[in-house]
Amino acid sequence: DKAPKPTTPAGATMGAYKYLEELWRKKQSDVLRFLLRVRAWEYRQLPKIYRCTKPTRTDKAHRLGYKAKEGYCVYRVAVRRGGRKRPNHKGMVFGKPKHQGINELKFNRNLQSVAEERIGRRAGNLRVLNSYWVNQDATYKFFEVILVDVQHKTVRVDPKINWLCNPVHKHRECRGLTSAGRKARGFRKGGHRANNRIGGSSFAAWKRRNNLSLRRYR
Repeated sequence: DKAPKPTTPAGATMGAYKYLEELWRKKQSDVLRFLLRVRAWEYRQLPKIYRCTKPTRTDKAHRLGYKAKEGYCVYRVAVRRGGRKRPNHKGMVFGKPKHQGINELKFNRNLQSVAEERIGRRAGNLRVLNSYWVNQDATYKFFEVILVDVQHKTVRVDPKINWLCNPVHKHRECRGLTSAGRKARGFRKGGHRANNRIGGSSFAAWKRRNNLSLRRYR
């Protein structure tokens, strides 16, 4: 019988972060199922927006740009799961039957980008860098959001992160510029599957195709 091939290259050892990554991949394992169940209970008792002393998923946070130094912080945000009910008084829409749907409507963006937006509004002096999933139960999804204080000198002198100090990055989470926001805009696709966002967005693509432009000088 042939011996099973090792998953890591010969002579290489797995680092601590690699072990954590593999552990988080197997979310149906006994260890993770127990941890997630206990943590979900704990998170439900805490406020919906809660500042963490350190990231729950250290490996994931560092992959997304987190540094354990001054100027960085992590917030956990709980977002209620499910679709978006249209907020009409008594469910009455004074219009055509086509627009009278109330219940089975879905929000265009994903819950992760909603979590980023909520903490971005709460902590207006911080900039949203990135976020990642940590837990979920029947009612909530929990995301941890990495935020950066762009006024802090440690951040301003670090060439790897001081691009975020540029004023053009104010409230990037509200404009679909974070990773979760770009996913909602369809930027994870390339090639012919990305035809509906040529020109910057699906609306820009639609507008370009549906407007006749007869330029005077051409």
